[in-house]
Amino acid sequence: MKALLISTYDLGHQPFGLASPAAWLRARGHDVVCADLSRSPLPRDDVRSADMVAFHLPMHTATRLALPVAAAVRALNPAARLCAYGLYAPMNEALLRSSGFESIIGGEFERGLADFADGARGGSLAPVDRLRFLTPDRAGLPELSRYATLRWNGENRVVGYTESSRGCRHLCRHCPIVPVYRGVFRVVQPDVVLEDIRRQVAAGARHITFGDPDFFNGVGHAMDLVEALHEEHPGVTYDAVIKIEHLLRHARRLSRLVSTGCLFVTSAAESVDDRILERLLKGHTRRDFVEAVRLTREVGLTLAPTFVAFTPWTTREGYAELLRTVAELGLVENVAPIQLAIRLLIPQGSALLDLEEVRALIGPFDPQALSYRWEHPDLEMDSLCRRLQAMVRAEERAGSSRHDIFAKIAPDFHLPARATIPYMTEPWYC
Repeated sequence: MKALLISTYDLGHQPFGLASPAAWLRARGHDVVCADLSRSPLPRDDVRSADMVAFHLPMHTATRLALPVAAAVRALNPAARLCAYGLYAPMNEALLRSSGFESIIGGEFERGLADFADGARGGSLAPVDRLRFLTPDRAGLPELSRYATLRWNGENRVVGYTESSRGCRHLCRHCPIVPVYRGVFRVVQPDVVLEDIRRQVAAGARHITFGDPDFFNGVGHAMDLVEALHEEHPGVTYDAVIKIEHLLRHARRLSRLVSTGCLFVTSAAESVDDRILERLLKGHTRRDFVEAVRLTREVGLTLAPTFVAFTPWTTREGYAELLRTVAELGLVENVAPIQLAIRLLIPQGSALLDLEEVRALIGPFDPQALSYRWEHPDLEMDSLCRRLQAMVRAEERAGSSRHDIFAKIAPDFHLPARATIPYMTEPWYC
């Protein structure tokens, strides 16, 4: 059987979500073609000859981009069996089924996808199984050099990407992981992770991104991996995602992250307003965030915070305070400018819907936006968000620096001298 695996967007990384299931499918004897549409056009000949076409939907942007592609696939090959897999597949099951998808798989999707390719009936699966993973098979994907690179100390480094765990122990209300995993996380076996890294280093990677939802969900697992990575590839650097509360709880580990090659840690700070943080169930406070900045800076580890800058509870004063905090803590270069214009998404199944005030606020679900519509009580805040998103995207396309974009967002703040920090060349979107 011929299977076509499609990724529409994966944060500028070579898609792990294609490479991992490709290994499972090929192990069962299937002919697999991987298509990353962020780097190449839809392979129409492969669509026409495919028996199965599966879309990886790990996030909101990828799902929105996939829907018109799925329509094109159906037009080219009406007989192909369509499958959607990844976090956003079960969250949007009704919409996907109405778009012609036969099988919907979330959680640990590899086995379910391989079974579907073997001829299993289509259904809806969101397993959080303890799988014995296979080393991802990246054959047929674009070279690593075609993806986002790391800029550090005046050089560009080719970046590889892997995942050492799935799911998350935590229940942040706005997070799309929660409806699927509900506080469960699963590790990928260390030998699989290290072999995946080994192959990417052989392919030219000099930096590895660990794409786990939270690298310190299993802190012992994570530290064993980076110790092994550093021992085998001492010149290879890496980055990871770690919650603010984990940075504080495991503060004694931070210096070892640095000495094993960690250049920066991304952390979903989301807000500096304790009222908003409480509604989101983030598990940290503004004071905790400030302390995390201090702790990481003390050991020489760059902290790259992300934010949901515009929520129904964000006030004009609160947004100004966010900008002031970023400036005063010397984080202007650490924050991708689009993070200062992100608006809260409320997808189907979101734990935010547990809040009565959110249910009272939202309108009908918008299948085009893949989110419930909501308006800010102060309509000028919605207008400000739209203006900032348009401005930031235009400035990023023009190649403006983070420092200069921040100065346009907040022209009244005095900014300290620019710091040199490591960062990826492609902005982050959800």
